[in-house]
Amino acid sequence: MKNFFKIFIIAVAGFFLVVSCEKDEDQAILNEATQSKISTNKTTIVLDKTQLDSEAVSFTWLKSTFNLTVVSKPQIELGIKGTNFKESKLVDAISSPSSLTNSQLNTLAMSLGAVANTVNEIEVRLKTSVGKASFYSNVITLAVTPYILGPVYNYTDLYLIGDATAAGWTNEATNTKFLPLQKEATAGVYSYTGYFAKGGFKMIKTPGSWDTQYGMGGATGILSSSGSSGDIKVDVAGYYKLTINTNALTYTFGPIADPTVSYNAISMIGTASGDWNTDVDLQKSTFDPHIWVKKNATLNSGEFKFRADHDWGTSWGVAQEFYGVAIVGGANIPLTTAFKYDAYFNDITGEFSVIPVF
Repeated sequence: MKNFFKIFIIAVAGFFLVVSCEKDEDQAILNEATQSKISTNKTTIVLDKTQLDSEAVSFTWLKSTFNLTVVSKPQIELGIKGTNFKESKLVDAISSPSSLTNSQLNTLAMSLGAVANTVNEIEVRLKTSVGKASFYSNVITLAVTPYILGPVYNYTDLYLIGDATAAGWTNEATNTKFLPLQKEATAGVYSYTGYFAKGGFKMIKTPGSWDTQYGMGGATGILSSSGSSGDIKVDVAGYYKLTINTNALTYTFGPIADPTVSYNAISMIGTASGDWNTDVDLQKSTFDPHIWVKKNATLNSGEFKFRADHDWGTSWGVAQEFYGVAIVGGANIPLTTAFKYDAYFNDITGEFSVIPVF
C-alpha cells in the first residue's frame, strides 16, 4: 500500500512537470522587428502667443513592427535635453503626421520647466507601449522659445541711456534706473519731460542691448539708428522736453521751466493695485524727484488712479490702458489682464506708463 502511494505521487508530479515544460515552450518572446522613427518639419520654434491655435510644429513617424501580432500604443514623448526624459510629457500619437499648436507646445514646454523668452533644448522621441514593455524611436532635438501668456501689448518702448540720464551709461538688464520715453498716439513718436544732467544721452529699445538704438545723426535735430550715432548733448543741467520721431528720424530738445509743485508720495490705488482703501506707493527717483517708479508690481484686472500724498485732494486718471496723460480728477485707468508690470508716473505732466514685465 505504501508503495502504491509513492508511485501515485511520483506519477502526479511527473504530469505537472510535463505540463509546465510544455507551457514554457509555448511562451513566445516579443521582439521589435523594426524600430520606430520620428521626424519633424522644423527644429527651431519661436512660439507666438498672438497665434495660439496656429500650428507650431508637425511630427511624422513610422510605427514599430513586432514579430508577433500585438496591440501597441504610440505616444510622442518630450523632455528637457540632458534629463534623459525624466519627468517627461506624453502626447498620444493618433495619426501621422500630427501637429501641436503654439498654445499646446507652450503649455508642454513650460510644464517641463522651460524658461520663457529663452531658447530651450527639448528632446522628442516616439514611445511605443506594448503591455508593460516600452520601445523607443530615434531622438530629435528642438530649439523652442516659449512665451509667458500675459496682456496683449503691441507697443515698442524706448529708454533713456547716458550720463545725462538716471541710468547712466551702464547698459545692463539688471540696471533698474532706466526710464522710458512717453509713447504718443502716433506709432514711432515719443517724448520725455524731466531732468537731464550735464552730459549726453541716447535712446535704446531693450535695456542690456544696443540693438536697437537712436542717437544724434549728421546734425542737431537729426536722429540716427546707427551704432556710430553721436550722443545728444546736454550743456547745462536742468529740466527739458525731448520729442523724437523714429519714422522721420528727427528730434527736438529744449529747456522748460522748473516745476513748482512737489509731493511727498505718489501711489496707485484701486482694484487693479489692491482696493480703493489701500495705497501702493511708487518710489521717488533719486535722479529726478518728479519721476515715480514701481518695478515688478503684481497688478490685477481692474481700475486704478494715481494720487498724491495718500489723499484724494490730488489724483490723476484717464480711461486709457498702458500709457497716457492722466489729468487731475480724471477717469479711472483700466487694466485688462492680471500680470506683473513696471509702472512710471511723471507728476510734472501726468504722463504714465504701465509696461508688462515679460
